[in-house]
Amino acid sequence: MSNRKLIRPSLADIKEQLTVRQPRSSNNKKPQSNDQTNAENFYYVKQMQNKTPMVVVLQDGEIVKGVIEWYDKNCIKVNRTGEPNLLVLKHYIKYMYKEDEDKEVD
Repeated sequence: MSNRKLIRPSLADIKEQLTVRQPRSSNNKKPQSNDQTNAENFYYVKQMQNKTPMVVVLQDGEIVKGVIEWYDKNCIKVNRTGEPNLLVLKHYIKYMYKEDEDKEVD
């Protein structure tokens, strides 16, 4: 057996490497990304609590009317009266609005 010598860098070398690799800002908080305003979540929760009748217009022009039961990151569940409930993927939604605002033009 041979003796092994433990080689440790000095504390000054480690500090120097850390400051070179990770420049620190004055505050340690991450900046909030623009897509996380929670406005979408607030809107869905408000419509779900009020059981607001909604009109969902899909990318292909199809119209789905019903009440939003729940949502997640990728989809919403729309409860419809007299028709089967639907799980609609958000990327297929063109836009949506409250049904009582739906005024037909003659």
